[in-house]
Amino acid sequence: MRHIETLEHVTEDLNALVAADPRLAPIRAAAGDIPLRLVPPGFASLAGIITSQQVSRASADAIFARFLALVDPLTPKTLLAAPESVFREAGQSRAKQRTLLALAQACLDGRVQLDTMRERPAEAAIADLTAVSGIGPWTAEVYLMFCAGHPDIFPAHDVTLQTAVGQALNIEPRPSAKALSRIADLWSPHRSVAARLFWAYYAVIRRRDALPLG
Repeated sequence: MRHIETLEHVTEDLNALVAADPRLAPIRAAAGDIPLRLVPPGFASLAGIITSQQVSRASADAIFARFLALVDPLTPKTLLAAPESVFREAGQSRAKQRTLLALAQACLDGRVQLDTMRERPAEAAIADLTAVSGIGPWTAEVYLMFCAGHPDIFPAHDVTLQTAVGQALNIEPRPSAKALSRIADLWSPHRSVAARLFWAYYAVIRRRDALPLG
């Protein structure tokens, strides 16, 4: 399995994707450049994704910047040793505080090994991550896409992707997570680039960057 590590990999997978599903050709043309948005694997990156759950990109970036300034370096050990006040000062919700602490403990215990997620099958890696209280499929899938470079993941629970696919393919109302997952099966083994394509398409039609990572 070749991971997504460069913009050239994105282009290769886009070419294969459009060849397999010609409906995507005008969407690709409208979307313009498709960003890579790959970040290093590890605890801090996953903490950033958890921070971005259910808030706007701008809010997530501001909260996480404060959090990084308060807990430096951001590691499982330093977070567990930090006072509870850092969560309030950064603007993290109580639910995200619980999730981040549960993740930190799971990493220290060895139940979650973030640096090895790249080598693991996606299903097994998602199972490990979602075993942590507060981490759902969306968070796990986004981590594997943007931190581990997995090539065949489509976060069907993402409302932005549901909206973008619905508009691009004239599906009213927008597809549910279950329906979108079935649609995305057609784009395997290039679903990670299909997701990038539709996030980019959404940014054009709504003039707002909704990618999970800043």
